[in-house]
Amino acid sequence: MKPLNQTVLDMKPSGIRKFFDIVSEMPDAISLGVGEPDFDTPWHVCDEGIYTLEKGRTFYTSNSGLMELREEICKWYATKYGVHRNPAKEALITVGGSEGIDLAIRALLEPGDEVIIPEPSYVSYVPCVALAGGVPVTLSLKNENQFKLTAEELESAITEKTKALVLSFPNNPTGAIMTREELLPIAELAIKYDLYVISDEIYSELTYGDAPHASIAAIPGMEERTIVINGFSKAYAMTGWRLGYALAPEVIAKEMTKIHQFCIMCAPTTSQYAAVEAIKNGEKDIHHMRESYDKRRHFLMKQFEVMGLPCFEPKGAFYMFPCIKEFGMSSDDFATTLLREEELAVVPGNAFGDCGEGFLRISYAYSIDQLREAMDRMSRFIRKLRG
Repeated sequence: MKPLNQTVLDMKPSGIRKFFDIVSEMPDAISLGVGEPDFDTPWHVCDEGIYTLEKGRTFYTSNSGLMELREEICKWYATKYGVHRNPAKEALITVGGSEGIDLAIRALLEPGDEVIIPEPSYVSYVPCVALAGGVPVTLSLKNENQFKLTAEELESAITEKTKALVLSFPNNPTGAIMTREELLPIAELAIKYDLYVISDEIYSELTYGDAPHASIAAIPGMEERTIVINGFSKAYAMTGWRLGYALAPEVIAKEMTKIHQFCIMCAPTTSQYAAVEAIKNGEKDIHHMRESYDKRRHFLMKQFEVMGLPCFEPKGAFYMFPCIKEFGMSSDDFATTLLREEELAVVPGNAFGDCGEGFLRISYAYSIDQLREAMDRMSRFIRKLRG
């Protein structure tokens, strides 16, 4: 008898990991590969976590999480995005947004159900669908559309077995966003074909320009078929606190909570109390970090323009997705050679799906000084390639 699950054996390791392993052994290397804020968690949030430890608040919470935190999250989503959920029955606190994604997929799918996953996208969606016995159907988005999902692309991928669509905007790795107007035809198709939508909105607070984040759950007819996934990692620089949440229709949230109950019990208690403080009093922190990211975004756009490296203007998250097809190298070869010759680490675009081939993911969650040195190294490398 084979000791291991074949689905797990067939899963490929993350295409990001090997570059991190190499960089860890290169003391002078600069890495623009990490999808993590470079800010410390705001002190008032840390202080609240410390205070709860001092007060002995170290016991389990309910499976769904602290009621106060769920109430604050639901209030926040209703006020900011027009999404209304009952904190008692339609909100679940999870161990990061990643657990929320996994729970949503497992609660929805029967074996053989298809899930449409537009790519390039976060690396966990395809494996989570496969582990749940579903069939991931990847849909290649286009650079000329700024990697936004169009209704025509979506409808072409729908079959009688399609159960759900994963939406990930603002997007990792491209930085693309979708406005409410652009989401409307997607919502129409979801309703027409009776699809559920898992809307990963972890970068919702990191949007730039005049168009604020729009949630598809706020579009009429979508609240009853949308599971919103979000968390505290990106907006509040709380990655290590491992805290996310899901907002879902009661019938779905109940089953997600059941899985969560048996696998996790509850999210970390200290992190939940700290998150209450973050969501109540962290708006200035978000504004400060977003302003800094925006300055770095403009800096990189200017640098790519000077280098002659094509890159659409990303309006969300903290990533850029420049095109390197002119050099006739694969994304992996380009990134490997850049790391070896200039000690600069970036992530090959194909780590996020085959349609990412010919692109690089570059994070600007780094200081301007680091970005300036990194761009000097990349510019030097590109000049050598062009001869």
